[in-house]
Amino acid sequence: MKIAVLALQGAFAEHEQMLHQLGVETFEVRQFSDWQQPKDGLIIPGGESTTQSKILHELGLFEVIRKDIQNGLPVFGTCAGLILLSPMHLGTMDIEVRRNAYGRQLGSFHTVAPVSGIGEDIPMTFIRAPYIEQVLSADCQILAQVDGHIVAAQQGRQLVSAFHPELDNDTRFHQHFLQMIRLQSA
Repeated sequence: MKIAVLALQGAFAEHEQMLHQLGVETFEVRQFSDWQQPKDGLIIPGGESTTQSKILHELGLFEVIRKDIQNGLPVFGTCAGLILLSPMHLGTMDIEVRRNAYGRQLGSFHTVAPVSGIGEDIPMTFIRAPYIEQVLSADCQILAQVDGHIVAAQQGRQLVSAFHPELDNDTRFHQHFLQMIRLQSA
């Protein structure tokens, strides 16, 4: 298995380390030619979603990534990656998002909460995080909520979290993403 990791901003190296720990090969996507490599899935890390969207357009990656996701490429978006998959940008996932919902950097926090289908005590690190205000179709399943706000969801082969599982030692969220890919291949 080989996973593309969008390496424009954010904790992309931490996602790569998590996947390597699970025995999965990765490569970084920094330009259009990188995208041409064979891949089984994509991770879109945190950062600033508007900046990432602008860079994707400048590099000619925006439309090709959207098309590949619409054609079934499994994708996992964390924090800004969640926003990028929403109708605000790529529009591949049926979610309404509130950006910077938890406030400024000082509003960052860590908690533990259950995630449907993944585990009861998943560590969650929120950094200037969004949350999902609502899912916009029955195809989108809510996986986790914190303080009444949706912080993780899945729609088909798309998985999102408002928090950063790559910043904790728990591999279960990444394992769930890999399992989504394996089920697709079966």
